[in-house]
Amino acid sequence: MSTPIRIDADVKLDSKILTDVAEALEPHADQMFKQRKGRWIAVVELAHVERTEPGPDEEKNPTVKLRVTDLEIAAGAVYEDEVRRLMRELYQRRTADGTLDEHAA
Repeated sequence: MSTPIRIDADVKLDSKILTDVAEALEPHADQMFKQRKGRWIAVVELAHVERTEPGPDEEKNPTVKLRVTDLEIAAGAVYEDEVRRLMRELYQRRTADGTLDEHAA
């Protein structure tokens, strides 16, 4: 099995909000405005928008820019709990590399 190439790239989020994403955010906008320290859990799809490779003499990391292309906010405790459970499961799979749990991934 070959070892994957590791690239230390910076990740940036594009600030452009697509119409579908804006429509998903709209029902929550008033609450988001009122809660200055609020937090919302969501399922998000990201798409590659731009890739920047520095020149050979530049001391910069490569950069990839991503845009949110789809988004749904978990409305209600039941949905929030379900999304958090899924996030924990994905986290465990991502961090299990080299542990006893690796075979479960």
